Amino acid sequence: MKEIFKNVREKLVAKYLDTNNSKNIKKFKPRLKARIRKNKQIIGKNIYNLFDWIKGAELVELKKCNTDEDPVRPELDNVFRRSYGRKIYGVKYGGEIHAVMCFAYTNQIPKNVDELNKLSHDAYLQSAQRDQNIGQIAIAYTVWSKKKGGGKLIVKEVFKKIKKSNHLNRLVTLSPLTEMATKFHTRNGAKLLQTNETTQNFEYKIL
Repeated sequence: MKEIFKNVREKLVAKYLDTNNSKNIKKFKPRLKARIRKNKQIIGKNIYNLFDWIKGAELVELKKCNTDEDPVRPELDNVFRRSYGRKIYGVKYGGEIHAVMCFAYTNQIPKNVDELNKLSHDAYLQSAQRDQNIGQIAIAYTVWSKKKGGGKLIVKEVFKKIKKSNHLNRLVTLSPLTEMATKFHTRNGAKLLQTNETTQNFEYKIL
């Protein structure tokens, strides 16, 4: 008899525990779903706020930039970046510059900074002699961003500007041989054109 009562007691205890666990799970599920919904809303709102600034940003030409912020070619001063038709562009929002891209205009593709200097100088002199715009190729030789999404945005805005140009027909980079540069340009739609001794050239197709 003792064994029978023991078995019955164990079954009743097990059934009681199962019932309570089931009730607790049922109570917990709605709270869990509500918490998940709330977290999704918070994450979605944060992402929206993170990239909302892009809608109000604009591309502007700069007279100078903080070269110490340049992760690619900080040794190039503002005189270089503004000489012989070379330009500095920035993405501006709320009175601040959040991304920067520097350009030289050439008729050939440079493989290093020395060639960039020479070719942009030649294109500048040729344009002065012929009374026309400088170069046919826009060479982006450095880019950096201080705000999330700024790098991609400045590429997009510069691309649109060059596409509207009546003399530029190519957008090519003079990039360092780094994985970061490769990922940045390929993610933004550029194709590797050639690999040089110390640099690599990517091209954004102007359609």
